[in-house]
Amino acid sequence: MLKSVRSLPIRREGVLLGLLLALLLWVSGTNLGVWESRSSGSSYNDFLDVADSRQGGDLEQWRVRLPWHTKSKRVPQTNVVHHVPGWTIFDNLYVLNGTVYVVTDEPETVPSRETMTSTAIRIANGAEVVKARLPTDREMRIVSTEEAGELFGPAIEIIDGITGRTPLPSLRRIWFAHTDSDHWRDYAHMNEWVLRSTFPSLTSEYLNDWDERAELGRPFILDRVIFSDRAAAMHGQGFLSTDRIAAEAFELPGSLHWWSTIRNNVIKFAGLDEDVYAGITDSPVITYISRQEWGRRMLRNEDHERLVKELYALRDEHGYEVNIVSMDKLSRVEQIRLAARTTIMMGVHGNGLTSLIWMKPTARSAVIEFFYPGGFAHDYEYTARSLGMMYYGVWDNKTFTSAELPHVAYPEGFQGNSIPVDGSAIAKLCRERLSIKSE
Repeated sequence: MLKSVRSLPIRREGVLLGLLLALLLWVSGTNLGVWESRSSGSSYNDFLDVADSRQGGDLEQWRVRLPWHTKSKRVPQTNVVHHVPGWTIFDNLYVLNGTVYVVTDEPETVPSRETMTSTAIRIANGAEVVKARLPTDREMRIVSTEEAGELFGPAIEIIDGITGRTPLPSLRRIWFAHTDSDHWRDYAHMNEWVLRSTFPSLTSEYLNDWDERAELGRPFILDRVIFSDRAAAMHGQGFLSTDRIAAEAFELPGSLHWWSTIRNNVIKFAGLDEDVYAGITDSPVITYISRQEWGRRMLRNEDHERLVKELYALRDEHGYEVNIVSMDKLSRVEQIRLAARTTIMMGVHGNGLTSLIWMKPTARSAVIEFFYPGGFAHDYEYTARSLGMMYYGVWDNKTFTSAELPHVAYPEGFQGNSIPVDGSAIAKLCRERLSIKSE
């Protein structure tokens, strides 16, 4: 289950949510949402009532109810598998009347409630609003096994997960407990396109579904849950240093290649081979995402023209492929195909740079982001860094990397149409990156 607060997603945060789901998939080592695969020592199979169906000697088990009075008087306890503010992986999480229950006889081992959930009111500034977001017993309760037995009765309904194991099982179910079916979609419809192409068996439930389950008045147990709350993530140091909830999930342990399976699924769905090499064995590809027709956050026209001229000179001199594109003029498939082949992506700070998530991380791969001098935002820096790619921020002819980032700032001119950039400096940077011969 993915639990979210009611707030309108922007495109970059929506797509980044897909990144985080993939990260948590790897961390858990099994399925997302509601899970059947379980680690030893935390199984509730000893408690199960099953309905048997025999065909050809095989036994198929349908898990529908979990009674604890038959072999044990204790309700199976909740286990916190991993946690950072706003992102928690649970085994055996309970829901009754719309309230989430953590069942444990060791409450001191459970993270503080405000770092896991919130009241789900719309996020806004101000001390009173921040206070109003703090969760109460209506949102989440932490109870003992004895209390749980009294609350839930002698048995509980199971929301079952996936049978069988694969290296990366398909995403089975997402619950948006405080968001309707429209408000999780971004204006470009990239969120649903990516999720449906990557996880074709995905089912989603929304606010109305959550309310319907609450009205049943029956307790449910969720085998394995990734529990996400945007307001809860705001209590973490990652958010406080970047102003982005996604930064918290990057603190979880995981493989350096955590995103590769998702990327490969999406680009194959878009019609490309997953082994597109992004300029290591083929000719390097430079993609400049232009905003010159957007009317906001644009380069000075003369600097744009000079940059294009310098990039075309690299093409003519070295044989690089150079693309000057406006992402809003391309279809989703065209955007993904282009980004998947791109070695160096560049552009003014903006949504078009979200496509960097389809690039293949290599020794040459780099993201170059142009800012009005003195301005900076973490959005694409931490995304590039989390994917293992080199990042350069640019103030005209000055560059900085993830090792020496400036403070977040939005000076006058940040959103304007007179952003300077030195085309020759950018061409030199590209030449240096593409001179790298191997991994």
